[in-house]
Amino acid sequence: MTQKRIVVGMSGGVDSSVAALLLKRQGYHVTGLFMKNWEDDDTDEYCASREDLVDAAAVADRIGIEIDAINFSAEYKERVFSEFLREYQAGRTPNPDVLCNAQIKFRAFLDHALALGADCIATGHYARVREIDGLFQLLKAEDGTKDQSYFLYRLNQTQLARTLFPLGGIYKREVREIARREGLPNHDKKDSTGICFIGERPFREFLNRYLPANPGDICSLEGDVVGRHMGLMYHTIGQRQGLGIGGRRDGDGDAWYVAGKDLPRNRLIVVQGHDHPALLAERLVATDLSWISGTAPHCQWVYGAKIRYRQKDAPCTLSRVDGGHCAIEFAEPQWAVTPGQSAVLYESQVCLGGGIIESSEKARNGARSDTRCPPDTVKFNDE
Repeated sequence: MTQKRIVVGMSGGVDSSVAALLLKRQGYHVTGLFMKNWEDDDTDEYCASREDLVDAAAVADRIGIEIDAINFSAEYKERVFSEFLREYQAGRTPNPDVLCNAQIKFRAFLDHALALGADCIATGHYARVREIDGLFQLLKAEDGTKDQSYFLYRLNQTQLARTLFPLGGIYKREVREIARREGLPNHDKKDSTGICFIGERPFREFLNRYLPANPGDICSLEGDVVGRHMGLMYHTIGQRQGLGIGGRRDGDGDAWYVAGKDLPRNRLIVVQGHDHPALLAERLVATDLSWISGTAPHCQWVYGAKIRYRQKDAPCTLSRVDGGHCAIEFAEPQWAVTPGQSAVLYESQVCLGGGIIESSEKARNGARSDTRCPPDTVKFNDE
């Protein structure tokens, strides 16, 4: 029987290393592939891809597999980074990891691996794939604290049919232990966090290299100017730090939080108090929809939704799907629903798909009567 050929995306981290090791143990013909996705300002200080490649090569040598490297930086810049900039310029807060998975790790990488003669690809993501009657489902990982299905919701049937997630059924602590026991040189390497092309530098410093700053007023819901911002792109819904306006103007009271953006007047809308009603939303509208099965879920059924990674599933209903948009209504108001982020639907352990948050409707008891500085809201025409 011919061995299945698996190309594993190896980043130099412990997760993808153990994924390759487990597949080798299972008898597959395993080859590693290191993807370089960023070249601009790629230094040891900010995005140490050279060090990661050295680590990946050391692991490949240890477990006895071949490894190659490929440069996808042009594809990344065109398909991911350009969209990242467009979203920030439009006042939204994008999640480039979602787009990177759909466009690079499970498209450019998959196409390259298949061209090499691979049967499947594999990564170190914490998720699972299940096939039922020819339909592939994306499932949450066994380790709920590490589940990464939220970042994978844009994968389609073709991609899932050719993908393995060897870590989906085990816990992170087991992964570390396997790496240590097998003598992998990166067994205690710190997990990477954040976006590689930004690295450890200040976010504003990085973004200002590509988008011009556009200062404006920070104002309350009542329209009072309480400070100045250097650009709406530097701020996100629910943000507390970095506003430079302290508590109340008399120096006492609750902290300020970003509640919305008034793009036409270049105003940042803030409220005081973590639990202010203007930070709570009962409903959101999402666009750029992607459903794993290829068709939208049933409306009015009860689902769970995540509007950010590591959030517990929030009970909700899909109230409407209309021309590339959908509306999600929550059983309980959700805090800091952020345009540009992803709303992902689940039915128990099964990830159904989702879309990009376009707008939200605040809780009915929110302070919305004064429209001089309103948070952005969008409704369907019949509301």
